[in-house]
Amino acid sequence: METLKQTKQHFSKLGLMYFLGSIIIIGIQYLEYFIISNFFPKILDNYTAYFLILILSMYAISMPLMGLLIRTVPKEPSPEKKKMTMGQWIITFIICYAGMYLANISGNIITAIISAVKGSAVSNDFLNIATSNNVWCNLFIMVLLAPIAEELLFRKFLIDRTAKYGEGISVLFSALFFGLLHGNLNQFAYAFVIGGIFAFIYVKTRNVKYTIFMHMLVNFLGSIASLALLKLSGFSEIMSGADMSQERIMEITMNHLPGMLLFFLYVFLIIGLVIAGIVLFCVNFKKIHFRKTEYSVPEGKRFATYFVNIGVLVYTIYWIIRIILQLFS
Repeated sequence: METLKQTKQHFSKLGLMYFLGSIIIIGIQYLEYFIISNFFPKILDNYTAYFLILILSMYAISMPLMGLLIRTVPKEPSPEKKKMTMGQWIITFIICYAGMYLANISGNIITAIISAVKGSAVSNDFLNIATSNNVWCNLFIMVLLAPIAEELLFRKFLIDRTAKYGEGISVLFSALFFGLLHGNLNQFAYAFVIGGIFAFIYVKTRNVKYTIFMHMLVNFLGSIASLALLKLSGFSEIMSGADMSQERIMEITMNHLPGMLLFFLYVFLIIGLVIAGIVLFCVNFKKIHFRKTEYSVPEGKRFATYFVNIGVLVYTIYWIIRIILQLFS
């Protein structure tokens, strides 16, 4: 068996690689902004074009480099893949969506409290980005690129290097690292929850295609369908208008009646998914178990071994500081 020192060194190196990958992502984005603002300033006038340049470089350059760093950490040979039935996938998706929705509400409540304390609104970075781009840009980035890259980095690469120490700690690290990388409290809350569910799927099946497809569907419903229906219903126009008269609100409502019907149907669907997800979670709770291994650290020494090491501390503290700065910026 490995010593606790060797296990600690393994997790420290893993955390350090994720930290260095994070620095590469942020560093390249700042470099791109410097180059564009000084040599191609007109690009800044087109938010979608600027956003695409930043995002495409992240998925084509930064994240592949991050993946290469992570792959320097030793991993165990991957066990045989296990199949997940369509019924199991659908049940897990419903639970996942309910968890994400409830966690998102919790995150919004916390940020609302912080907004009240500091006297100004906390910026919702994800919402700002999603509403500033056209639907095809969001579809390409959030539904196609992001799920593939994030599931490889935070499920396959991470879990393949931590599952030998026990499924529980592997799922926890996947959820924590994934949530922190989003860099803001709004997204951390639900990214941690869905990251844990995706990690549970992968640690049990070792087949990343199940989590990629689920991630795609979650992002589609959250970033494409919901925003599209808000526009079709006219609610986005109503909410964006300051001091809008009742006559104007009635006019917008009458002009968007079909869209409003679709929007309310969508709302009822979401409510149904959340209720069904809570029920299914309660029914299946006893089936959730995490396998321990011969390399699992004994109780009482786990926190000091897994978390109190240079690599994990640096990665965690770095992203916590960024989240705090984002909250009070």
